[in-house]
This record gives sequence, structure tokens and C-alpha cells, in this order.
Amino acid sequence: MKQQATVEKQESRPKSSKRFQTGQILILSICHFIHDTYSSFFAPLLPLLIEKLSLSLTQAGFLSTVMQLPALANPLLGSLADRTSVRYFIILAPAMTAIPMSLLGLASSYGVLLILLFVAGISVAVFHVPAPVMVSRLAGERKGKGMSFFMTGGELARALGPLVVVGAVSLFGLEGIYPIMTVGIAASAWLFLKFRAVKITVKKSQRNGLLTTFKEMRPVLLPLAAILVARGFMHASLTTFLPTFVESETGNLWLAGMALTIFELCGVAGVMASGPLSDNFGRRRILLVSLVGGPLSLVLFAWLGGWIRFGALLVAGFTILSTTPVMLAMVQEHAKSSPAAANGMFMLISFMSRSAVVVIVGFIGDHIGLRMTYFLSAIFGLAALPFIMMLPGKFTGPSSTD
Repeated sequence: MKQQATVEKQESRPKSSKRFQTGQILILSICHFIHDTYSSFFAPLLPLLIEKLSLSLTQAGFLSTVMQLPALANPLLGSLADRTSVRYFIILAPAMTAIPMSLLGLASSYGVLLILLFVAGISVAVFHVPAPVMVSRLAGERKGKGMSFFMTGGELARALGPLVVVGAVSLFGLEGIYPIMTVGIAASAWLFLKFRAVKITVKKSQRNGLLTTFKEMRPVLLPLAAILVARGFMHASLTTFLPTFVESETGNLWLAGMALTIFELCGVAGVMASGPLSDNFGRRRILLVSLVGGPLSLVLFAWLGGWIRFGALLVAGFTILSTTPVMLAMVQEHAKSSPAAANGMFMLISFMSRSAVVVIVGFIGDHIGLRMTYFLSAIFGLAALPFIMMLPGKFTGPSSTD
């Protein structure tokens, strides 16, 4: 009986709960990159799909909404992941996202597009809710470093994914891109080979319902929700409207596209740095630096010119996009009983705040212009600072060792 209990205990978690398991985390990060590359196909393909199926802009906008709808079930998916082995959620997701996204060009009707995007949306949610939980377990005490590795894959995918699908369309045509699904299927096969024996679940005696989990996580989730909304104004201003602003300022569409690429690449650097830094210097301290540097650099970018503007854009990308690994690490550190459910709640809050804020930013921009909108977004960003002080924990890092 004792030997059996020992085996069950070994199967229920990675081999070490303390050591940073670099190899497995790198595999998850690479597969995160592959997965999110496919989920980024929609926006570049949308103009071609509109032309092929004679869609209205309203219909096109609804397609994006349908793909995002499964995110509303993130807490339920998290609760389910706490009760089953999360490895199968993660293993299947790259293939289940790659297949429908690679078939978009073959869609013969609007209804088929809706089905394909809804299936892809479910797969996206199924991957992103439990994957940070597995990364957290594999990272041991270096959760920030683990989240940085993982999120770097997603940030790179958003920067490079559109180039991949545009290149595929150039080579094979819209209806001929479906073979690229093989990379996603191969990623799932790779994950199966590497993680089929890694079982990460929550003990039955430790599982909580969603309401109990929310009560447990409330001291963390409520301040993070306010921070996400405040940061969301800066995030939406730049990720959504940066090309429009640069094109209106310079008249150069190529420069507008390059500005967004530079911003996203600086975000990759910020994501890579923020997690390890928060391990050593404290989660709240790194959030504080990011949410002071972000608003200041945004104001400099909007109101100054020349090399100062370029430098401000670099700092804005590095700081504004760097907060997610730190917040994910905080959620996992405080989610003792139902980590996947807690992560699902965090992701739902993130999705809802991002979706609402981008509409508000667009409305403000229509009435006062993007330059003033950037200034207001920076002020809203500074409003996050008091909520950082409300987060539990000290201003020192949880661990200073690797």
C-alpha cells in the first residue's frame, strides 16, 4: 500500500517540485509559439475571406467575436482541468487549432467559417487555461522565469504568424494553405511523446468549486482586474491603433507597419525579462516599474518626435507588454487548491477587460484624436499604481536561487 501511494504521488506531479525543468518548459514554449501562430491567421486572411464570400464588415466582425466566445467558459474549463489530467488538454490543442485555421481558405460559406472559428476558439481556450498551470509546476520556485519562457512563445507568434500565413497564401493561394496544418499536428505528437507520462492534477481533497476558488483568489484577482483595465487602455492604444496613428503622422504605411513590429518585438524582450526579474526583485516591484515606465514612454511617444519618439516606442513595448508573466506567476502562487480554475478566472477577466477597453479607446479616438487618446490612456495607466499596493505579498522576490 505504501509503495502504491508513492507511485501515485510521483505520477501526480512533475519529477521535481523545486527544480526548474528547462527542457520541458522549452518544449511547452515552442509549442505555444506553434499554437498561437495558427490562431493569429484570422486577421491577415480576413480581407481575402471578405472578398471570396462577399461578407459585410458586420459579418466579418462577428467572426472575430465567435472565435473569442469560448473564452467566456475559461473558469469552467479551468475547473475541469483541475479534475482531470491537464496534459491531454495541452497535447491536443496545437492540432485542434491548426486544423480549422488551416481550412479557412476552403470554407464554402459563412456558416462553415463560423463553425471553423468556433472550434478553433474552443481549442485556444483549452490550451491557454491549463498550460500556465503545467509551466508553474515545472518551474518550481522560479515561476516568473517559467512564465516568461512560455509567454515569449505567444508574443513571437503574434509578431511572426501573419507573415507565415501571408507567405503561404502567396505560394499556394488561399484555398491551398491547408497542408500547413501538419506542423500543428506534429507539435501535438511531440507533446504526446514528451508529456504522456506527466500527470498534473489537484488532489480530490484539495479541489474547490468556482465560488470557493474565487473567494480564495479575491485578494489577488480584484486588484489584478483593476490593473488589467488600466493597462488595457495603453495596450489597446498601441496594439490596435499604432499603425493608424503613425500613418496619419507620417503618411508612410510601411513605417506604420514597422512601428507595430518593433513594438511587438520589444514586448518579446520585456516578457523574457520580467518573469526572472520578478523572481529576484518581487512581483509587485516589477509591476510597479512597468506601470510607471509604460505611461511615461507613451506620453513621450505621442508628443515628441525624432529619435526620442523611437526610443519611447522601444520602452513602451518593453514595459506595457511585459506584465503578463508576472501576473500569471502571482495567480499560480496564490492558487493553492484549484490552479487551473484560478487561471481561467484571470484569463476571463483579461479577455473581458481587453474587449471592452478597445471599443472605448476607439470611441475616444473618434472624438478627440489619437494623440490626445494616447495622453488619456497614459493617465488611465497610472491609475493602476494604487492597485499594485493592494496586491498581497512583499516587495521582495519569492526566491533568489535558480
